[in-house]
Amino acid sequence: MLLLLLIAAGAGFWAWQRYTGFADAPMSGLEPGETVMVERGDSLPTVVRKLREAGVREGDLLEWRALAKQLGAAGKLQVGEYAIEPGTSPRALLVAMREGRVIRHRFTIVEGWNIRELRAALAKAKPLKLETGKLDNAALMKAVGAPGQHPEGRFLPETYLYTRGDSDLDVLKRAHAAMDKALDAAWQQRSADNVLKTPDEMLVLASIVEKETGIASERPQIAGLFARRLKLGMRLETDPTVIYGIGSTYDGNIRKSDLRADNPYNTYLIAGLPPTPIAMPGIGALEAVAKPADGDALFFVAVGDGSGRHLFARTYAEHQANVRAYLKKYRAAQSGNGP
Repeated sequence: MLLLLLIAAGAGFWAWQRYTGFADAPMSGLEPGETVMVERGDSLPTVVRKLREAGVREGDLLEWRALAKQLGAAGKLQVGEYAIEPGTSPRALLVAMREGRVIRHRFTIVEGWNIRELRAALAKAKPLKLETGKLDNAALMKAVGAPGQHPEGRFLPETYLYTRGDSDLDVLKRAHAAMDKALDAAWQQRSADNVLKTPDEMLVLASIVEKETGIASERPQIAGLFARRLKLGMRLETDPTVIYGIGSTYDGNIRKSDLRADNPYNTYLIAGLPPTPIAMPGIGALEAVAKPADGDALFFVAVGDGSGRHLFARTYAEHQANVRAYLKKYRAAQSGNGP
């Protein structure tokens, strides 16, 4: 009996050592970037089989079951994609699956993108499922939950996290809701004498400001300049709206014929704002339009030194002098004689 007890104790000790060694030792056979997907209805044996397919050989099914029971993970593995990088132990993996620590991917909507650029980027985003590829813009907005709304400017530039299995429509719905919230916040905080009459007008002007400058400190100045022009009944005369009106055929140059083109986005001809936004404005542009800077400037032109900054002028004569300075720097740079 004593001998049998000693054998049983030894076997138990050996089994415990093997089990603990299995539970906490790094799994072998894994490559960097390896993942495993737990799908709806997957049992523990199914997950272990998927791990085997990924190269993992540690532990038999009995040991995996015992570990899952010990961790309270049995029957509680959450759906999702999990990282199984080299060095991951079975214990760490099952805890992650029990708590739903799935891999989160990122998709960024860039400030100033238009709807064509946004849709093109979504089509290339992996592993995001593409559900809107065959939808036109009208059908897209209906799917988002905003039927009849023009899509331009309606999705907030931001980085959105998603998990494998999510679709581009999921991201767009979140981005649309985020823009609604940001626009409402900006509208509620607008200055008392703000020239804009509706939140939609605010969104349109913010999109123009977004395209005019990437310099955060300049946004309130440019917003103030456009607000003064609107109050005085002056045309906005802003190139980004002309470019938007040209559309996908824009080749990098604005010609005199473009400035004479009769379309609702040619702010060299039309009075007031164009009918829709021309891009996706960020929160900074919305805030700038809500509270534009005071001043008396009515004109601006690029400095021309590559900084992206602008020179502001109160009168047309001052503006013409700034334009001549810009052209001088531009031509010098083109000829290779620039600073």
